[in-house]
Amino acid sequence: MTIPELAHMIGISTRSIERNLQQLQKDGRLRRIGAAKGGHWEVLK
Repeated sequence: MTIPELAHMIGISTRSIERNLQQLQKDGRLRRIGAAKGGHWEVLK
C-alpha cells in the first residue's frame, strides 16, 4: 500500500502519514527494508 492510498483510505493528508511513519521509526516501532520504491516496512514492536 502506498502513502497516498493509505491517506485516502484513512481520510488524512499524505504529509500526516509521513509524519506518523517518521515518529514510528524514531520510536523503534517501524523499520524500512530496501529501497524507497522497491522496499517495504517492517513492524518491530
